[in-house]
Amino acid sequence: MAMLLRKVWESVSTRSTSSNSTSTVNSMDRFDQMMMYVQTASTGEFDRIPLDIFIQILKILGPKESAKLSSVCKSWKFIVSDNRLWIYFLQNQHEPWDSTFFSETHLRSGPLRTFPNSVPELSFMSIYGQRAQVPGAIIIDGGSGYCKFGWSKYSAPSGRSATFLEFGNIESPMYSRLRHFFSTIYTRMQVKTSTQPIIVSIPICHYDDTESDKAARTQLKDAIHSALFDMNVPAVCAVNQAVLALFAARKVSGIVVNIGFNQTSIVPILHGKVMHQVGVEVVGIGALKLTGFLKEQMQQKNIYFGSLYTVRTLKENLCYVALDYEAELSKDTSASFQIASEGCFTLSEERFKTGEILFQPRIAGVRAMGLQNAVALCMEHCQDAELMVDDSWYKTVVLAGGSACLPGLAERLEKEVCGLLPPCMNNGIRVLPPPYGVDSAWYGAKLIGNVETQVYVVIIGSVALQVVLPKIKSFDVPHS
Repeated sequence: MAMLLRKVWESVSTRSTSSNSTSTVNSMDRFDQMMMYVQTASTGEFDRIPLDIFIQILKILGPKESAKLSSVCKSWKFIVSDNRLWIYFLQNQHEPWDSTFFSETHLRSGPLRTFPNSVPELSFMSIYGQRAQVPGAIIIDGGSGYCKFGWSKYSAPSGRSATFLEFGNIESPMYSRLRHFFSTIYTRMQVKTSTQPIIVSIPICHYDDTESDKAARTQLKDAIHSALFDMNVPAVCAVNQAVLALFAARKVSGIVVNIGFNQTSIVPILHGKVMHQVGVEVVGIGALKLTGFLKEQMQQKNIYFGSLYTVRTLKENLCYVALDYEAELSKDTSASFQIASEGCFTLSEERFKTGEILFQPRIAGVRAMGLQNAVALCMEHCQDAELMVDDSWYKTVVLAGGSACLPGLAERLEKEVCGLLPPCMNNGIRVLPPPYGVDSAWYGAKLIGNVETQVYVVIIGSVALQVVLPKIKSFDVPHS
């Protein structure tokens, strides 16, 4: 057993070079203390097995089971409670123990950046012990039109509200609005702020790579963290909405086309990070414009409706995107939908003309590039940036947003983009519909916060850390 600890500790010391002689002396003192302890204790039957087999047992068991064993064996408890040894195993991971450490958030003391050269004094046993008692995380998908909130342990959001960008008095300082917003959500969910970790999706805004936009993004994130930490929330994970939509599709790299409330964003993402330096394209058509255009068509045909909600309901249930717009014009596309208290509505060419303005904005009198042009331009910028040797990372396009659920949109966009790009680029392009419909970003957060997916979000002091033990083999969580 002593030989095992010495072997592991030497590996840790080799990888974690000390910045001064004092830390080296402390490490040696710590090791001597460990050796003295092991000499007076035993790991029971594990003393009899070869060292390399013992190493494999540690890897297979993983941290959670090792922590359980610490309750019945003092020597084992001393081993698994040592942070450096845990980091050693995590940094030398092999199947079947595939773990990743990363930090998503900028916190009051700054983000957690590197392992193992700069290791904070964290107790990993405490992390697993505390997190195991939490039945999940609270998820708040900020959205651009309305907010969805609920528990990560449930299959769907439990409620909706106005997004925090429009919550309360919009002339109030952001911090005050956020405190009011989060307090309202916690009250509706009947949860104490000090008991549950929270995952917040940040709406897609401040697109450019300019210093002012960088500062705006940082300011928004800091305001979210300040508001939540001041409310004694134990752990905070704030992630871009487009990144969460990509996670929902079990991808960490690709392009997310998010059809928001007022506009559509084309967001390139590499390893879970928005590539602002490549460029986020924006098209000035969103869900509100689609609904408004359908309303105009209905008014032109003297189709009476009670409210804009009626129009939106018809859009969601009758409208679609034609694969060939010109060919669709010659077809009989009439269809009806019954709305309670308002009767039956019948639409014909309005069904596919509504979604067509995404590709031909001029139909609705909008001067903007078509969605296919914006996506193709984003792909060209990704290729020119040469961020990866393999250029396939940006060829997966994931749709997000309520209006992105229009039937036929994914197929039409894929066809149009492939037609615009040269053959050397269009090979392998795939456009995926929203994996979980209007709640895709919420489900992306669910993958991060659900105990069943073995993802742990904790905070010790002022350092937030996410510990990911993915059961989903195809889902690789990115480093920060």
